[in-house]
Amino acid sequence: MFFRQLATRDASLSYLFGCAGLGLAVAVDVVAGDEPWFVEQARQAGARITHVIDTHVHADHLSGGRSLARTVGAPYCLHEAARESVHFGFEALRDDQLIGVGNVSVRVLHTPGHTPDSVCLLVTDRRRGEAPWFVLTGDTLFVGAVGRPDLAGREREMAGTLYDSLHAKLLRLPDELEIYPGHQAGSACGAGLSGKPSSTLAFEKRCNPMLAMPREGFIDRLTADIPPRPADMDRIVARNVAA
Repeated sequence: MFFRQLATRDASLSYLFGCAGLGLAVAVDVVAGDEPWFVEQARQAGARITHVIDTHVHADHLSGGRSLARTVGAPYCLHEAARESVHFGFEALRDDQLIGVGNVSVRVLHTPGHTPDSVCLLVTDRRRGEAPWFVLTGDTLFVGAVGRPDLAGREREMAGTLYDSLHAKLLRLPDELEIYPGHQAGSACGAGLSGKPSSTLAFEKRCNPMLAMPREGFIDRLTADIPPRPADMDRIVARNVAA
């Protein structure tokens, strides 16, 4: 298996990973302008990009996902809930769907809360074993923080949904699981993010203050500490959902 993390604009983190033996790869949360990096990294790995996935419709940066998908001839993927907001065709992902990428498998976990269409991607290298190795958590769970709940409106409702996603989907996974989020410190997509670009689920359970709270306390805390909305958000979202 090969794995690449790209720290890019707006404190965003993007990913390319896949099966080195069979030369297949997945690109996740591509930022517009970074498409050549993914093409070159895939070339160096001797891999063909088979899926381009956004973990949700982004509000803080322009997505390069569709552009990269066109360039490499791969499907562009979002969770099926994004049909409510986007104006173009895409390959719809379903909760618990399994994507095979050679010896690597990717399980889609629908984790609404930051946005209705948010997903996390649970990744297993079957040559290493049947246990999952890491999870890409998008804007659902950060190192030291969680995603903001207000971008879709209905802040308290979405905060409760995020709590449910965290506790029903992510916190039930093995403690030793590595987590790789969609942002690090400096992002407007959450409050209190660490500058560290990865963690483990066990460390977050122990040290992330948002994960130890009861549901109502979580909702109160999260909705009281919402950062300013991303600059130019309306234009960015309009571009990301436009046909």
